[in-house]
Amino acid sequence: MKLTPPGVAPRAEKRPVTDEHHGISRIDNYAWLRDENWRDVMRDPNVLDGQIRAYLEAENSYTEEALKPLAGLRETLFKEMKGRIKEDDSSVPLPDGPFAYYTRFVEGAQHPLFCRRPRHSETGEQIVLDANKEAEGEAYFRVGDVDHAPTHRLAAWSADRKGSEYFTVRLRDIETGKDLDDEVPDTSPGIAWDAKGESFLYTQVDDEHRPLKVFRHVVGTPASEDKLIYTEQDEGFFVGVGKTQSGKWIVISSHDHQTSEIHLIPADAPETPPKLVAPREDGVEYDLEHDAPRNRFLILTNADGAEDFKIVEAPEDMPGRENWHEYIPHRPGTLILNHVAYRDHYVRLERKDGLPRIAVRRIADGKEHEIGFDEEAYDLNMGSGYEYETTVMRFAYSSMTTPAEVYDYDLETRTRTLRKRQEVPSGHNPADYVTRRIFATASDGEQVPVSLVHRRDLVLDGSAPCLLYGYGSYGISIPASFSTTCLSLADRGFVYAIAHIRGGKEKGYRWYSDGKLLKKKNTFTDFIAAGEHLAKEGFTSRGNIVAHGGSAGGMLMGAVANMAPGLFKGILAEVPFVDVLATILDASLPLTPPEWNEWGNPIESRVAYENIASYSPYDNVREQAYPHIFALGGLTDPRVTYWEPAKWVAKLRECRTNDGITLLHINMDAGHGGASGRFERLREVARVYAFALAVTEKADPQKARAAPIVDGQGRY
Repeated sequence: MKLTPPGVAPRAEKRPVTDEHHGISRIDNYAWLRDENWRDVMRDPNVLDGQIRAYLEAENSYTEEALKPLAGLRETLFKEMKGRIKEDDSSVPLPDGPFAYYTRFVEGAQHPLFCRRPRHSETGEQIVLDANKEAEGEAYFRVGDVDHAPTHRLAAWSADRKGSEYFTVRLRDIETGKDLDDEVPDTSPGIAWDAKGESFLYTQVDDEHRPLKVFRHVVGTPASEDKLIYTEQDEGFFVGVGKTQSGKWIVISSHDHQTSEIHLIPADAPETPPKLVAPREDGVEYDLEHDAPRNRFLILTNADGAEDFKIVEAPEDMPGRENWHEYIPHRPGTLILNHVAYRDHYVRLERKDGLPRIAVRRIADGKEHEIGFDEEAYDLNMGSGYEYETTVMRFAYSSMTTPAEVYDYDLETRTRTLRKRQEVPSGHNPADYVTRRIFATASDGEQVPVSLVHRRDLVLDGSAPCLLYGYGSYGISIPASFSTTCLSLADRGFVYAIAHIRGGKEKGYRWYSDGKLLKKKNTFTDFIAAGEHLAKEGFTSRGNIVAHGGSAGGMLMGAVANMAPGLFKGILAEVPFVDVLATILDASLPLTPPEWNEWGNPIESRVAYENIASYSPYDNVREQAYPHIFALGGLTDPRVTYWEPAKWVAKLRECRTNDGITLLHINMDAGHGGASGRFERLREVARVYAFALAVTEKADPQKARAAPIVDGQGRY
């Protein structure tokens, strides 16, 4: 099936606006697509300017018309993906004192139920929160978190009802199932209870959507009486709250992308003014855990040149930098990602040679051992749980062929107990697939890891299409984990690949620093090198690759579309950060000040301005042949505002010299995360995968080699 344009595409009117920085003039013909009233739109989408709404709705209509021939394929893909989900799935209960807490789904339901039951019983379930009931009548609904109090009597739960990430916290009496009168609006997810469950700390989000203030809410009082606990003075820093695993300390963390600072409050004395651990130093990050029996903190930090991080210890009563003493030294090439301190054991999640592992240290004698796996590419995550005085931790393992496995691991005896294996109701045989990790040589000689999966019987003669996914920003590493959705591509003859490009931390912190600021272009050239290598090795061929990325990965999509259009057949750009220069020049936008450490500050630096201008996707669209492009955004997205993909598509339509198709869809009822329900999200995935199949002319549903599709009733 070949995708063809359905007549004349919408064309945005040109209304030139000129700005000047560092003596450099820049003309933007489509700046009018940004509503001057955008802050109000985040809270109430109905106030969107009428002309802008008309244009976006015209684009949405055009896209739906273009994708109409794929309606059957989209439905087939959706049913396949839904058939791989255990609809009545549940998490493994996590013990906490007399109860064990877990989430579960009801067959056919979009949202989870948050539940508990007596710790040592399989019965006696109490539903703390049914998100489906709360979502009734809402076009968008997402739970931020559900945090039970230490007394187990109350649960604080938050929800976003617009997609704009303004969450409102309510308090639920777990025994009665009813909410108290308490209502705390305009928060970011995450609260921290005091030790008695009488109050909690939360972060308030301001009109620019910046979490800069921490308040304390006392149960049973109006939010207007909440006490301000901490104010962050630097708009480039965001604030969050949490607790140490010991439960003894409430943590207030201020951070940007390269610097952090922590204040502490005793959980049993929440009225105590916050105590500074160590003042912020540019480029120094730190995070702490509490070793309660030894009255000390264990601090994960990159101080003193520890690029891949080290662990230091400091006295509980004097935790300042001057009292930091080395506990686990820096080991170049072994990146410490996370750490948890239990009463008798200290656990670290690390990455070495691009693969994760868990290191366990018995605190009493310092003896260590590791938990690792043998596949070429895999994902490994550890959870901290609720309890401190325990010898059992939980971790999850998967690979691109192996469904997720959840284990309880005894830190002392080193035995692991399989608690759950992800079920694929429609059937999945890992032996039918091959997962590999290969390396592409970048333009400067660096070796770029690429994880991939394909059917074992696929002939690798260069004829197979490939979906190549990438991100490459903020130090975020993309795991080589199991995905039920990508199997729909693999079963139709695709190679599904992930390029672990610079800008992430797959190969340590240096991998991140070599993909940011003035080195940002390495991210894009690494991705191009990955695509070229896949073609050279016969996994696919040039012009037969569909590139896929979202958010900052959407910026990647825009950049490679400009730089190497002939390599790609199609581009899938979800909530794409493509108007980089204009956004980073605008300090009033929600995320701009913290972003300057990632991209540079073009307001103050001509060098930063020229560097960003050299790759900013919107600014570099030019007259040339482009791949087929499908861009998606969300009207209430505070991270990547809707006008970025809208402006980009308008300029692409103006400059494209070939007859390729360019589509834009703006979700008028959602933000950065797209649709909120689990099945609605699958429909979104089915839509973009149908596009990928169509542009590579692999859109015949009969070409699938998947197991039979199972519908919601379990029938073939």
